[in-house]
Amino acid sequence: MAVGPALAPSSSPDGFIHLIDPNRKWYNNRRLIVLHAWLVLLVITSSTNGYDGSLMNSLQSMDTWKNFFNDPQGGTLGLLNAIQAACMNIHQFIGARFLLGFGLSIATNSAPMLVTEVSYPTYRPQWTSLYNTLWYSGNIVASWTAYGTSRIQNNWSWRIPSLLQGIPSVFQFFLIFLVPESPRFLISKGKEAQALRTLAYYHADGDDQDPLVQYEFEEIKAAIKLDQETQKNVGWKALFATKGNRRRMLIIMAIAWFSQWSGNGLVSYYLNKVFDTIGITNSTIQLLITGILAIWNLFWAVFASFQVERWGRRFLFLTSAGGMLLFFTLQTICSARYAISPSPSAAHAVIAFIFLFYAFYDLAFTPLIVSYTLEILPYSLRAKGFNVFNLTISIALIFNQYVNPIALKNIAWKYYIVYCCWLAFEFAFLYIFIIETKGRTLEETAALFDGEESAALQQATARVAEVRHEDYDEKSSDPGLKA
Repeated sequence: MAVGPALAPSSSPDGFIHLIDPNRKWYNNRRLIVLHAWLVLLVITSSTNGYDGSLMNSLQSMDTWKNFFNDPQGGTLGLLNAIQAACMNIHQFIGARFLLGFGLSIATNSAPMLVTEVSYPTYRPQWTSLYNTLWYSGNIVASWTAYGTSRIQNNWSWRIPSLLQGIPSVFQFFLIFLVPESPRFLISKGKEAQALRTLAYYHADGDDQDPLVQYEFEEIKAAIKLDQETQKNVGWKALFATKGNRRRMLIIMAIAWFSQWSGNGLVSYYLNKVFDTIGITNSTIQLLITGILAIWNLFWAVFASFQVERWGRRFLFLTSAGGMLLFFTLQTICSARYAISPSPSAAHAVIAFIFLFYAFYDLAFTPLIVSYTLEILPYSLRAKGFNVFNLTISIALIFNQYVNPIALKNIAWKYYIVYCCWLAFEFAFLYIFIIETKGRTLEETAALFDGEESAALQQATARVAEVRHEDYDEKSSDPGLKA
């Protein structure tokens, strides 16, 4: 269960908001600044993932890389993407990519959960959305590093970008032991005093009697107790045991698949192949466009991250899918036009529509896929459901990385038609199934999936916390007790 807006509702119309000190801001509170520094260390995981995903795209535009590995094509190229710098042959390169992917898969499962659970309440939505958004920061570093080293006329042109990929992970390895542990994990292990100290230190300048800290602490304990009492009912089968959970998992697996299979996989991993189909074969120009696209993506993804509460999840998802369908269709038409009668104008139009396609992709499928998944899952199933989310993405990536290069090689632009049809299906699915969670607590979201009885049970449990901080307010207002 996430800290912050995910807290149980109180009797106040403003929920827990009235418990927050309005003078405590991230920029004027030393401990919040420290907490956000630790969160930056955690979201570096997403940047590292973005670097990894973009690196292969950039390397494929380098003649030195293609010559060293004998210009891999089709299934071999897909294997290289699916699986660093000291490699002496293609087998070592595949092995290094495999180990890197194995480590990243573990880190990307745990980092966003910890970001969600230690964030200060009023900043949790932004941090949760920014986590996946910062994939593009790694994308930018990889793209522009490769653009700079492409001028080196030897194997260091691709070895340097590969070496730089490991630097953020080195910092994480040595500093991760200093990052605060999740209060929920501590309470689940019986370390309640340590959990209270963690909440108090970062959320209330060390005051463990602060109303917000007491509210969070009691709410977490109540949720953990409820989880332990129903432990027999929250195994892996519980993900699909009820109608509400089945709908949750359908949505989660769908948006995970959509995030990798909306046509973006062609650009993320095989942009150079797309360039080849429209006659842009100069490696320097390819790398320059890739670098500019990375900056464009980061801008739109960060912008959308701060509009989640203002515009709502459903609006962003539908706008994103509709825009992607429009501009991917136009990209397909211009690619076909170029194939029939090559012209610079058609090639330039394809590039323009790729940029517009990504602007709409970044409205929802960068910031929302992680935050929406965590929002709609109840506490007892959140970790398991998030693992299913990441597994689905991995399967979609593997499918993309093997099928895309083969299809592009054999049928070129005609392969885009498949994605046009799929994007139309995505829009219809999202219109039918996406539920708006704007401004709702997790308990209210549960009512949307499980009915009022489930929500009432969780709200009744959370009243323990409400009574606790009401008692605290009464004591604080009594001069005699203060003395």
